[in-house]
Amino acid sequence: MSGFLARERSVAGPGFSRWMVPPAALCIHLCIGQAYALSVFNLPMTKLIGITESAPDDWKLTELGWIFSIAIFFLGLSAALFGRWVEEGGPRRAMFTAGLFWVGGFLVSALGVKLHNIWLVYLGYGVFGGIGLGLGYISPVSTLIKWFPDRPGMATGFAIMGFGGGAFIASPLSVWLLDRFTTDAHIGVAEAFLGLGLIYAVFMFVGSMIVRVPAEGWKPEGWTAPAQPKKLVTNAHVHVNVAWRTPQFWCIWVVLCMNVTAGIGVLGQASAMSQEMFPTVTAAVAAGFVGVLSLSNMLGRIFWASLSDYIGRKNTYLCFFAIGIVLYALVPSTGSIGSVGLFVLCFVVIMTMYGGGFATVPAYLRDMFGTQYVGAIHGRLLTAWSVAGILGPVLVNYIRQYQIDSGIPKAEAYNTTMYIMAGLLVVGLIANALIKAVDERHHLKQTA
Repeated sequence: MSGFLARERSVAGPGFSRWMVPPAALCIHLCIGQAYALSVFNLPMTKLIGITESAPDDWKLTELGWIFSIAIFFLGLSAALFGRWVEEGGPRRAMFTAGLFWVGGFLVSALGVKLHNIWLVYLGYGVFGGIGLGLGYISPVSTLIKWFPDRPGMATGFAIMGFGGGAFIASPLSVWLLDRFTTDAHIGVAEAFLGLGLIYAVFMFVGSMIVRVPAEGWKPEGWTAPAQPKKLVTNAHVHVNVAWRTPQFWCIWVVLCMNVTAGIGVLGQASAMSQEMFPTVTAAVAAGFVGVLSLSNMLGRIFWASLSDYIGRKNTYLCFFAIGIVLYALVPSTGSIGSVGLFVLCFVVIMTMYGGGFATVPAYLRDMFGTQYVGAIHGRLLTAWSVAGILGPVLVNYIRQYQIDSGIPKAEAYNTTMYIMAGLLVVGLIANALIKAVDERHHLKQTA
């Protein structure tokens, strides 16, 4: 098996179509994108003992929020630690390993739910699943950039589109599995976790088998690298150990961290938030809302990343922050006037930009630092996601709880958080404005 997973065994032969690689990436990302549908399980997991309502020994939403945060933390940590390993070993080995960790995380979590041991769930979905998320997330990115040097934004949009759309499949699938295994005396979360793990095992291992890397020196037929690259785009390469010491890396780190923090806390509690802000919204409708956000997240990734090939990465992020500030500040008003439609519209647009930020950032790194080490650099940059994965949900969950404990109605408990998120986007806007081309002294001697 180790021989089959070796990088040299996955080099594409003559006649291989590069359009086979995006489906391989989707096989991985549509599976690990289930992380965005985890909120579907939040309320059921607060009633595992009480069944119809929370019992004293049931888990609280604040405890459950840490599952998602731990997973995102280990996503960024594993991506940073194993970025070079992914680059050197190739995407097939990385995708296969990601599948082992991701599926194993579901199995351990199912056991944790059955034993009502939150620490096993933290270990399973949080640690094991988070490592699977990190390896699975970065494994196709640099491969697709190498296959599509003529359209790097579109390529990264393809690579990461499935992660945003995974919840569009996982949300209704999770509800169906819960309904199938839930009885009057039992909530079927453990069985749903087990079912999801087995389904994802099939698709992730198929994706790892069909992925290929281009042969040395390959380029698209009829394409040549432009002799004079665009502004803020380089044909040179910067070593990963040098890139992370440049101000450009840390500006992009802040850009990603602020964009993700603003969206991830809301996304992690989307189902519960919609039900609490609008009492007329049922659990089934809330699950549908999560699915709509997932679709917006997915479509935004390919739309904004492709658009960035024409307007540039810096201008694309300018759009994200400028529009996002207005929309986050508007959300509390949608609750006060009881407009579900306007609430949904705000978050649909926000989620397109949230997903677009993830899909555009690898191309941003490619523009700044070249293609040679872009996968490893991207892995280190995802530590911003680790920080945001804790900061965003903590802000939403704990400020909500503080507001409720202070006597604020649940429907208004998210207002302060939305204004804080708008403020974070202002920080991201400033960091993006400071980005300029990397100094030539950081370039490797050989250029592309």
